[in-house]
Amino acid sequence: MDFQFKEKYNIDDLVEIVKILRSPDGCPWDKEQNHHSIRRDFIEEVYEAIEAIDTNDTELLKEELGDVLLQVVFHTQIENEQKHFNLDDVADGVCKKMIIRHPHIFADVQANTTEVVLTNWENIKMQTKSQTTLTETLQSVSKALPSLIRSDKIQKKAAKSGYKKDNVEMIISNLENQVTVTKNIIQNNDKDKYEQTIGDLLFSVVNVSRLIDVDAEKALYNSCEKFILYFSKLESIVKERNIDIKNISVNELNSLWEEIRKK
Repeated sequence: MDFQFKEKYNIDDLVEIVKILRSPDGCPWDKEQNHHSIRRDFIEEVYEAIEAIDTNDTELLKEELGDVLLQVVFHTQIENEQKHFNLDDVADGVCKKMIIRHPHIFADVQANTTEVVLTNWENIKMQTKSQTTLTETLQSVSKALPSLIRSDKIQKKAAKSGYKKDNVEMIISNLENQVTVTKNIIQNNDKDKYEQTIGDLLFSVVNVSRLIDVDAEKALYNSCEKFILYFSKLESIVKERNIDIKNISVNELNSLWEEIRKK
């Protein structure tokens, strides 16, 4: 194997390592992979990097960004083997995109506020992607995004296009109506409409979150963490009081939950 070991490696070395791993004499596992087989790995690595950001763990972030970078290089190498593009092409594309979308830096356009910058960004994005309708801007939001994030992006793009429902009272009223609709459908045992009504309810919740400038994805994340914390305390209490959690009544559970919440 023709490989030079070093004290410190760079991005070119990573590209070379991936090439070696996927070469005819390389790693059996690496040679078998394609875009679809490692798709989930890519997603997991990005989320692990996000966790490092959330926990302010600098060392972990460095490691996880390395794993994300490995995924980028790996997917690029798959395409390079087919003579489609290489890592330089990827870098070239994103560099040109950043230059074009920052005319206030790389040209003579004036943009002194973040709002103007974002407006210019969206307008330029429409032009470069040959989007001629506002519907196309909504369709361009990736379907692979977590649905809360996707809902938020779709609603923001719709609002920027002029589709504005920015009255808090009206949106909350719509949410209340959706809750009523959901209750009626469940009470009527109309199972064919369960998924649709829950989706509409969640979409309405995201709409409220967007309007009051709350990140719905982050808010739900925090609620999950809070639930786990409360549940751990519940588990400790029932253990101390010699209560079988599997046989506890709904009223007892609510009472204990309220006790924990107040503490």
